[in-house]
Amino acid sequence: MTRIFSGIKPTGHLTLGNYLGALRRWVEVDQHQADALFSVVDLHALTMGHDPARVRRLSRQASTLMLAAGLDPERCTVFVQSHVDEHARLSYLLECTATDGELRRMIQYKEKSARARAAGQSVRVSLLTYPVLMAADILAYGADEVPVGDDQAQHVELTRDLAVRFNQRYGHTFTVPKATHPPVAARLMDLQDPTSKMGKSHESGAGIVYLLDDADMVRKKIMRAVTDSGREVEYDRESKPGIANLLEILASCGGGNPNELAGVYESYGALKKDTAEAVVELLRPVRERHAELAADPGHVDGVLRKGAERARGMARPRVDAAYRAIGLLPA
Repeated sequence: MTRIFSGIKPTGHLTLGNYLGALRRWVEVDQHQADALFSVVDLHALTMGHDPARVRRLSRQASTLMLAAGLDPERCTVFVQSHVDEHARLSYLLECTATDGELRRMIQYKEKSARARAAGQSVRVSLLTYPVLMAADILAYGADEVPVGDDQAQHVELTRDLAVRFNQRYGHTFTVPKATHPPVAARLMDLQDPTSKMGKSHESGAGIVYLLDDADMVRKKIMRAVTDSGREVEYDRESKPGIANLLEILASCGGGNPNELAGVYESYGALKKDTAEAVVELLRPVRERHAELAADPGHVDGVLRKGAERARGMARPRVDAAYRAIGLLPA
């Protein structure tokens, strides 16, 4: 059976983009068709300045939402990254395989380090090296496929390069994975700035639909979404990014086609109203199930503990093999 690995970083509250671009596919497809591992990758939340209590709180919330969305611990492995030491163990070996130049070419490093310097902040080494940790997340489990959004494709390519390089230098140790992308809504955009990704750590939440927003808040945000000049409803990402974003959201909620949906509407208002109602109904069961799980934190803790044990059992033999291959004495 194909093995897949994917994760969510607890740097903010999970969004509609996280759900449509990743979570829903994990629930409806991946956990049924593959040996699937899904992780809250909390170590990745430490690359910038952070509040420790907030990271813990968001890690628990993300774990609970993953289960609320429908991930079944009997079908897949759900765990927290820092609970499995093999991620950090393998990361250092891969740092010894990666080069400074290829890490500095990572788009997210360029963007985030530039913003940090502009704000007068220092840039942590972990911001440069975290793509190597991401590679370790994937390679430790022998994953064949990595479901990611468009913005993470570069990191999967780095993972492939490191796997091939390690195998060539030290003997075949790692599976070389490939990135897979959902067909629609791989990259939902901010409702107030449709040229920017709907990111969970954005300073303003006005253009972001969070999974735990109540129905009235969802409607308010979508009805206030920025649209484009003109009155015709057309699916054109270049000339009408606001309308295209709404059409993609609506299509993703109902399984339709953005181009075909564009021909149904004669006004922006009608499109917004239907999109808002579709999102409200899509998220209603997730919010309700989250409330139930949040009231029983012991159950969530048990799922994460068992998931970490299972993940550790899968990762340790491969990481131990990598330690031997690279020349380290066995303990």
